[in-house]
Amino acid sequence: MKSLKKQRRVQVIILTFVALIISTGLIGWAMQDGINYFRSPTQVAEEPPAASETFRIGGLVEEGTLVRGDGETVRFSVTDGGASIPVTFTGVLPDLFKENEGMIGTGKYIEGVFVASEILAKHDETYMPKEVVDALKEQGVYVEPEPES
Repeated sequence: MKSLKKQRRVQVIILTFVALIISTGLIGWAMQDGINYFRSPTQVAEEPPAASETFRIGGLVEEGTLVRGDGETVRFSVTDGGASIPVTFTGVLPDLFKENEGMIGTGKYIEGVFVASEILAKHDETYMPKEVVDALKEQGVYVEPEPES
């Protein structure tokens, strides 16, 4: 009788352990599409990612490169001072999006062009995403904003 109880207890523990492993694996598999790594234009130019990889790129919208195409398609280049990557985006740009301002785009790098599915622009006069600031500092082109009085 005791051995049957002990055997059931061991079976329940093993079943619980297997269920925990399976659920952890399923959660990890489901989350893999939601992870977007950040890259600077220099990193993309040095080591181009696979065309199937979705990632974020950030930097400054290069002056003189913003071209509004047919319909909602927009073309521009994003730079961190070290490299410049051409970007295309189909959709409505944020109101604060303009040349020489910070931006982050989510998308894929296909045949030398970053095809963005989402564009985020800075939200006030001094804000710039931390990743963009770090990339610009690495290139030696970042200038600290002057404090407002």
